[in-house]
Amino acid sequence: MKITIICVGKIKEKYFTDAIAEYSKRMSRYSSFEIKEVSDEKTPDNASEKECLLIKEKEGERLLKLWDENAYNIALCIEGKMLDSVELSHKIEDIMLSGKSHICFIIGGSLGLSENIVKKSDYKLSFSKMTFPHQLMRVILCEQIYRAFRISNNEPYHK
Repeated sequence: MKITIICVGKIKEKYFTDAIAEYSKRMSRYSSFEIKEVSDEKTPDNASEKECLLIKEKEGERLLKLWDENAYNIALCIEGKMLDSVELSHKIEDIMLSGKSHICFIIGGSLGLSENIVKKSDYKLSFSKMTFPHQLMRVILCEQIYRAFRISNNEPYHK
């Protein structure tokens, strides 16, 4: 199994990069894991709705360059389905059983994902109705993927 996180922007904060590195190391027992980044667009203060859409489209075009048609692509978006940790574990198991050996999780920039990316995805996943910084979302996603593997392998995890 191969897991890829495709995301907009770079993480500058050491505490986030340290956390991601730790979960990446832990996940290596279960899966090949990588993170691919595309550059983000600067969002001007008081950007209009049209400007925001253009920014998301530009970031979406960059994400599409890393798109893997053979992978099962999961868009992280607020309008997606909310799963608990056990359900996410089962979702990953179901994807593997369906014959897919590669799962890509796609995280947008500060404005979210373009409509094109959301529509093209195989599945839409939401972690909450709340908004999280995309850098923090990367850490949360890594932790939940690791937890999903622990659950699938009947290993202890905190409830």
